[in-house]
Amino acid sequence: MSPQVREVRVRRRKFEQRRPVPTLPGSRRRQRDAAARGAPRRTVCGMEIWINPACSKCRSALDLLDAEGADYTVRRYLEDVPSQDEIREVLDRLGLEPWDITRTREAVARELGIEEWARDAGTRDRWITALAEHPELIQRPIITADDGTAVVARTQDAVRDALSR
Repeated sequence: MSPQVREVRVRRRKFEQRRPVPTLPGSRRRQRDAAARGAPRRTVCGMEIWINPACSKCRSALDLLDAEGADYTVRRYLEDVPSQDEIREVLDRLGLEPWDITRTREAVARELGIEEWARDAGTRDRWITALAEHPELIQRPIITADDGTAVVARTQDAVRDALSR
């Protein structure tokens, strides 16, 4: 048996042995749908995923988290816009710079002329301000893990990486 398969089985056993954590009533899908309708967010663990429900990568990340039985909180970041401090914290957790998580091909990015902005320490705050004022520029989905790290979860491997932390 490969180490990866063994690790997944061990993780599943540990998940099955845990007592359920009090959360919103109903299934995880119901909880996610309640968050999508604007119900108050309730953090049940340290894992949070920033999503845009119209994004297929976000939906597939949520499906994988559900399939793995992960406990997580959904943040619809276009409606619950992160502050500049929250963006800084996520960037620190990601180990990236703001231009690394900026969607430079969005219409807003073209209007702002972001492609021509300098990518250095002197303009870092300008980039963060743009992300806070125009959250649609933030690359998605972003998962913050229990261990204080984060990952831009555009692939299933990245989602699994966040689950293994």
